[in-house]
Amino acid sequence: MSLWTPGGEHTPPPSPSPEPQSAPEPNLEDLSPDERRQLETMQAEMAEVRAQLLAAPASVVVANHAMGIYELAAIHLTAEQPRLAEASLAIDALAVLVEGLEGRLGEAETTLREALAQLRAAYLEVRARAGSGGSGDREGGTGA
Repeated sequence: MSLWTPGGEHTPPPSPSPEPQSAPEPNLEDLSPDERRQLETMQAEMAEVRAQLLAAPASVVVANHAMGIYELAAIHLTAEQPRLAEASLAIDALAVLVEGLEGRLGEAETTLREALAQLRAAYLEVRARAGSGGSGDREGGTGA
């Protein structure tokens, strides 16, 4: 690509693409014996978690995360000053998962559908109690 300048066309030199930065590997020689044991313990724990995730069906892991999103929405709805926009985002995210993965969430699908329906009903109730957006929070589109 070239640029027009009063002095004529100018082709800028290609900009170097940045190298992805990764966390530096710890130098084990720089660690104390206690720090080395802690690092080895953390690495072993992380390997165990990876193995557990690998052994679990993806539908179970996705459903677990979906329930975390449910909890997030519920926290915003039940706050002393409900945060409707935040709750709406979480509800919409849960809806995308549940409705977008229809038929693929295994045994948890029915529970997730019911949880989504409960959140949508609770959202409407909280919004009605707050008046027309009385919490000062911008409302989203919870699909309700």
